[in-house]
Amino acid sequence: MTVALTATGLTKTYRTLFGGSRPALRGLTLTVPRGVSFGLIGPNGAGKTTFIKVLLGVVRPTGGDVSVLGGQPDDLNVRARIGYLPERMHLPAALRALDFLRSIATLKSLSPTDAELRRSLERVGLATDSQRIGTFSKGMRQRLGLAAAMLGAPDLLILDEPTDGIDPVGRVEVRKLLLEEKARGATLLLNSHLLSETERVCDRIGVLHDGTLKLEGSLDDVRRVTTRWQVKFAPGADASVLEAAGFVGGLFEGDVDELNAALDEVRAKGLKLVSLSPDSKDLEQVLTDVMGGSAS
Repeated sequence: MTVALTATGLTKTYRTLFGGSRPALRGLTLTVPRGVSFGLIGPNGAGKTTFIKVLLGVVRPTGGDVSVLGGQPDDLNVRARIGYLPERMHLPAALRALDFLRSIATLKSLSPTDAELRRSLERVGLATDSQRIGTFSKGMRQRLGLAAAMLGAPDLLILDEPTDGIDPVGRVEVRKLLLEEKARGATLLLNSHLLSETERVCDRIGVLHDGTLKLEGSLDDVRRVTTRWQVKFAPGADASVLEAAGFVGGLFEGDVDELNAALDEVRAKGLKLVSLSPDSKDLEQVLTDVMGGSAS
């Protein structure tokens, strides 16, 4: 497995105003393979922003080890391969979008033509370069930030609330762009409170709470309810037979052995199974369970 980033025993403690300390990360250990789209979710204050700042080399960890794209976060060669969209962007109001992208390209030591930069703007839905950024709506500013992050086809895209301020139709467009970036081989690290968008884009999920990674795995694994199953039988199935065997409302509670015994029972009475799948939770319920200490 080729790795995009690793963190081992990562800690970060901030000094408080009156000489105390506040831990933001508490021994975080995580490996993100290259080419995946990884969603980092958790409540406010969980440590997500601190972790991102550590990956970008903006904040130095108090303890532990971190590696990004095979190097250290403060390595300029590593930074050049990362595209970053912050949650709160401070864009120069007097510039136009094309001027802004030119400045970002210079910072990244890139030399795109104006035609290429205009195509980058068109790709994110900004077809005009006549307006000054100060007149942009929040959604337009977000699109511009995304265009800047994707300049130079970075190997790692770190995106903090990428669809913030963008309308539902625009979210579909952004989702398409992110999946295109993943298809070309980029690794995506997505931090968003819009959990439904995270589910649509990410194939792996990490749940961060109180500076600790509480749960991590594939989207299917973290959403799966291991002892509940969704079942569907052919039309005309006798409801009383199903209920007697434990099939209620299209669901069955029990482990694999119990499920198979119940299926054998109803099939012996002539009922035909049409579909069967593990039951799953949405990410909102996953997060709620983890925060309540009852994640499954």
